[in-house]
Amino acid sequence: MVPETLDRAGIAERIPHSGSMCLLERLDRWDAESIHCSTRTHLHPDNPLRTAGGLLAPNAIEYAAQAMALHGGLLAAEGSTPSAGFLASARNVRFSVARLETVDGALQVQARRLSGDTNQILYEFAVNDSAGRVLAEGRAVVVLNTPLATGATTP
Repeated sequence: MVPETLDRAGIAERIPHSGSMCLLERLDRWDAESIHCSTRTHLHPDNPLRTAGGLLAPNAIEYAAQAMALHGGLLAAEGSTPSAGFLASARNVRFSVARLETVDGALQVQARRLSGDTNQILYEFAVNDSAGRVLAEGRAVVVLNTPLATGATTP
């Protein structure tokens, strides 16, 4: 049975990120076209994406990518392994803050599937603060079932 909501442990079971790299804490709602998650991990001093300069706004793309991965996992047929995927591109990305750790409250992470097939999916995404202010937004292409280069060279 596919859940309506999930906590962090349930999310971590469905995406390839584990430990502190699982950035989402709650699946709030989802359907076949969209997903909405929330989290406060941007406030954690040990956030694995944080640098000496803070948690820079472009890391919002990773939050959105994890929501997209979770969406794919939820859409997979029950008992099947979700398709392996990776973020191929992010376009038209706009940020309204420089750093995420300066944002109070939970981040609201949303993604909406615009189009796709068995090889790639186009999503639009937004990361908002708890008052609804857009912190980051854009579009992303996720490529599925494509093996990554192994580093082997041809003679």
